[in-house]
Amino acid sequence: MSNMEETIRFSVSLPKTLLDELDKRIISKGYASRSEFVRDFIREKMVEDNWTHGDEDVAGVLTIIYDHHQRGLTQQIIDIQHSQYVHVLCNTHVHMDHHNCLETIIIKGKPAEIERIALEIGGLKGVRFAKLTRAAKVEI
Repeated sequence: MSNMEETIRFSVSLPKTLLDELDKRIISKGYASRSEFVRDFIREKMVEDNWTHGDEDVAGVLTIIYDHHQRGLTQQIIDIQHSQYVHVLCNTHVHMDHHNCLETIIIKGKPAEIERIALEIGGLKGVRFAKLTRAAKVEI
């Protein structure tokens, strides 16, 4: 939030059990206040809406773990990244152990295009884990 932006206070009524659950989550996630938690929650929902209803470019981070001994897998991953109508902004490769590599692929494009590349790479034989983290600009 910019320092120049006006802050409005409002109240919310919750059953005690729901408020207790909220407070537990605030503490476990290290938030300084209920307000900080609510602001983050609202931003998270705005990002979800951009992915679900938006036609603007968004960003995603595809995290994969794969067996680098799987014949041809590395080339398949590279070929998929080059053949899609998305922009691979950055790629990070880490050797976890003798058999496993961890890779993060930062992608910018339309939500459906990013989802497609994530599913295509995640479905390759030898990919042991794949998770897409969705991000988007939140304009307030």
